[in-house]
Amino acid sequence: MLGKGWNTRLLAASALGALTLMAGGCASIKDHRGYLIDPALTGSVQPGIDNRTSVERALGQPTFKSEFGKQIWYYVSIDTKQRPFKRPQAKTQNVLMVSFDEKGNVASVDRRGMEKVVSLNPDGHKTPTLGRNRSFFEDLFGNIGSVGAIPGQGGVGGGPQGSGPNGS
Repeated sequence: MLGKGWNTRLLAASALGALTLMAGGCASIKDHRGYLIDPALTGSVQPGIDNRTSVERALGQPTFKSEFGKQIWYYVSIDTKQRPFKRPQAKTQNVLMVSFDEKGNVASVDRRGMEKVVSLNPDGHKTPTLGRNRSFFEDLFGNIGSVGAIPGQGGVGGGPQGSGPNGS
């Protein structure tokens, strides 16, 4: 036979186990997206010395390239953190921009961080538009009778007979 103390210890152990499981579900999730920046490699790219081939060999393919104007390669790295039941938020962001001249040589190397990130908070209530404000039902039923109406026959969209473009 087991004593009363054993029941209390079993209850305390099961409560501690349940608490541990619940706390594990509340942990934040950390994630890395994009290019893995190696300071030794990114520091080795020198303007006037390197070209497209040497940059690609040292750093690999860029995250994306500029399509128009001056040729710039972008290496983007973002670290995010997501709390339970929330959207992921960027904690750190690094962008390495390598620009090239017309001959394909490195013209400049620029590094940017979170100071250039813009936070947008759009207004989710209503998007302003030009034109009339119509209700859902006006949009749904507003064209009934006007589509397919024959001009000159009266009815919706038609005028009195004889006012058509041919004047009959």
